[in-house]
Amino acid sequence: MQEKEQKVWKSYQKNVQYLNERLGVDKSFDIIKLDLEYAGRNMTMFMIDGFVKDDIMLQTMKFLGRLEPEQLEPDPFVKLMKTYIPYIEIDKQDDLIKVTDAVLAGTTALVVDGIDTIIMIDARTYPVRSSEEPDLERVVRGSRDGYVETIIFNTALTRRRVRDRSLRMEYLQIGRRSKTDICISYLEDIVDMDRVEELKNILKKIDTDGLPMAEKTIEEFLSDRYWNPYPSIRYTERPDTAAAHLFEGHILILIDGSPSVMITSATYWHHLQHAEEYRQKPTVGAYLRIVRFIAVFFSIFILPLYYLFSANPDILPAGLAFIGPSENGVIPLLVQFLIAEIGLDMLRMAAIHTPSSLATALGLVAAIMIGQISVEVGWFTNEVVLYIATAAIGSYATPSYELSLANRLSRIFLLLTTASFGVSGYMIGITVWVLYVTRMRSFHIPYFWPFIPFSFKAFRDILIRIPIPLKNRRPTFLNPQDPDR
Repeated sequence: MQEKEQKVWKSYQKNVQYLNERLGVDKSFDIIKLDLEYAGRNMTMFMIDGFVKDDIMLQTMKFLGRLEPEQLEPDPFVKLMKTYIPYIEIDKQDDLIKVTDAVLAGTTALVVDGIDTIIMIDARTYPVRSSEEPDLERVVRGSRDGYVETIIFNTALTRRRVRDRSLRMEYLQIGRRSKTDICISYLEDIVDMDRVEELKNILKKIDTDGLPMAEKTIEEFLSDRYWNPYPSIRYTERPDTAAAHLFEGHILILIDGSPSVMITSATYWHHLQHAEEYRQKPTVGAYLRIVRFIAVFFSIFILPLYYLFSANPDILPAGLAFIGPSENGVIPLLVQFLIAEIGLDMLRMAAIHTPSSLATALGLVAAIMIGQISVEVGWFTNEVVLYIATAAIGSYATPSYELSLANRLSRIFLLLTTASFGVSGYMIGITVWVLYVTRMRSFHIPYFWPFIPFSFKAFRDILIRIPIPLKNRRPTFLNPQDPDR
């Protein structure tokens, strides 16, 4: 429930008492209240320990300490704001509710006797780790910086690469209790402003206590289909990737507390792009992209296809008879695949929770003690291990982690339909998968565009990495104001 505003009173004591109770100064050790007296006036500062730059506040207090009463006359508020508080980020606020929210976000509030406006000094310091290359988006050549968990650093990293005068960074807060800072970033001269307004309206309507999972919580509010495993928003932790999408006409959402920037709108094919393709020569980049598409294709379709050939060896040509299993295991083939799929996910989760110093030992356990011995005792056949490994490599070659998990569920679905209905099940399963994905939309954009609906030129640009000098048009599906690059 949105709280009503509370105007600042003319009484200094009443304002201090209200902020003291609302902030819970006596109940939280990290909320600092300083009762001061400068230039013959009572003043009080409210701030959060750990969020304030000590040196800035020390210098401000030194300046105030030198003031004489006559120096603040005839208008003390104007004198303080324009002359005697020597700091860049200074503002005023006449709503005590907003003052409280600002203090909890790290801003210092200065209450002055005789002034019915609160002076806000934004001398925040941000807990932040160093900018490092993201683990999921590594490149051989290219920048090694990445987004961090602090929104102000992320906006600076973006502006460092996009020095366009039309770059906009609009600020929002989401969460009744968390008051999480959100930034919508776009190029005003390029983006479709109708989509910007639509996105802002959706974000403003989000009504929840907080955003504990940051960008993933917002994605669930933005998505129309909660149980759809396929991501409708692309994520990146690379400032260069985010900048490239800004120049195309996409909209970015930056969230305080998350190193992942959300890119809208995003089709299925956006999740298959990687910065490495653009860090190499066009021919090499095109080759890498084709290899990536093949790997993703294998990750979805190779296991159900192998099962189909193994269960129906009569449909195989004589020259491909080697594809079927050379010997039957103790466990039925379908059960082998399902056990291997679950085991692969168990191994993945174990790797996430295992300290890096023990990762080698975990790999040895998986490869020797589980993989090799399970084949020797007859749990798995050699072919099952081979094709599961091929599908796993295809999943790991998928740039988007979210897309790889969704493709894994699709693979299991195709495997079950193939095992249930044979050749018809395989074909029906693929048809259902295609229809399911093509019916999806990402902010009114068909998810499978430009394959369905088909656009030859756009699909050519997706299938083959086009040289940058020849890529002189922005994507038409974004409806950019300036279509020429």
